[in-house]
Amino acid sequence: MADMGTFRDAVASWAAGGPGDPAHELAARLPVRAAVLLEGPSDVAAVNALAESRGRNLAAEGVCVLPIGGAMSVGRYARLLGSPGLGLRLTGLCDEAERPYYTRGFERASAARQGFFVCAADLEDELIRVLGVTRVEELVRAEGDLRALQTFLRQPAQQGRAPEQQFRRFLGTKKGRKIRYGRVLVEALDPDRVPAPLDGLLSSL
Repeated sequence: MADMGTFRDAVASWAAGGPGDPAHELAARLPVRAAVLLEGPSDVAAVNALAESRGRNLAAEGVCVLPIGGAMSVGRYARLLGSPGLGLRLTGLCDEAERPYYTRGFERASAARQGFFVCAADLEDELIRVLGVTRVEELVRAEGDLRALQTFLRQPAQQGRAPEQQFRRFLGTKKGRKIRYGRVLVEALDPDRVPAPLDGLLSSL
């Protein structure tokens, strides 16, 4: 049975140079009305976790949340999924440093120029600042990663860095950790204290 995951895989294959017919057929059959273009899978985990916490099923609503493998790919995905291709409504989330890629990609796809949301540094930074260092350390302990964190913090390269910077770097030091904490950090948020870019993204859908 076709589902949003199947559509997401078809889009990824299309973006990699494969045929577009499967994505077109699935978009019509599901149907899909919007695409959320995110830089990586940790962002996908965070967006899905926030949606679930608010009782929403984005796939059932016709919203495809997909990682595009980095901001430099946004133009290709926007062209395939926006008005030049499937005609879906586009939105997304990116880091401040990657804003130019999203701006150009959305403009070339005739999507709303301000249709995406921007994190000051990255989404992990936004989440850590809202939660606070003490709470993040509690979550790291609960996830069984405290010893790994302590070892990491003893590294010379981490001396003198702000705690927020240290935690951001730590989350990216092991494969899969950033994805796991994308969900863990969002699930720990107070419902009234969600980072503005993430809240704005979900509210716009």
